[in-house]
Amino acid sequence: MKRIFLTLILCSLFTNFFSQKKKVIKNLKIKSVSESVEIKGKILMDSKTVFNNEGKVIEEYKYDDEGKLSSNTKYKFNVNNDVVEELDYNDKNKLTRKKVIKYNYSQKKSEELFFDENNKQIKKVVYQYSANGLKTNKTTYDSLNNIVSVKKYSYTFK
Repeated sequence: MKRIFLTLILCSLFTNFFSQKKKVIKNLKIKSVSESVEIKGKILMDSKTVFNNEGKVIEEYKYDDEGKLSSNTKYKFNVNNDVVEELDYNDKNKLTRKKVIKYNYSQKKSEELFFDENNKQIKKVVYQYSANGLKTNKTTYDSLNNIVSVKKYSYTFK
């Protein structure tokens, strides 16, 4: 019983660290955080997050109610430490979705391309910004490049 209580306390502490800034993760040299849950006296894996040396998430693992791996996501970064690719895998480690992220000259997200398991583009999202760098539009396109939606952002200043 003491061991279970200690495990829960440690998981709680690591969850608090994870929810804090990357700086804390980097300074404490945390490589990964695993979360488990006790259900009917059984301790099962719930999730695992792996970090790079900069404190950025490079892998996320999700587990089902029986503690078996259900999915994982891997992240790739550019030289500016921006996420440029997200790869989603199922429980059999088969690629289910790929997301490619592009950035403009100001290092702001300019485009997201979504691909299915066969590397066929299924969606595209384009971001536009004002001269002072505020997001003005988010346009979503389908696989045939038809506009699905346009979200407009407006700002009020003091």
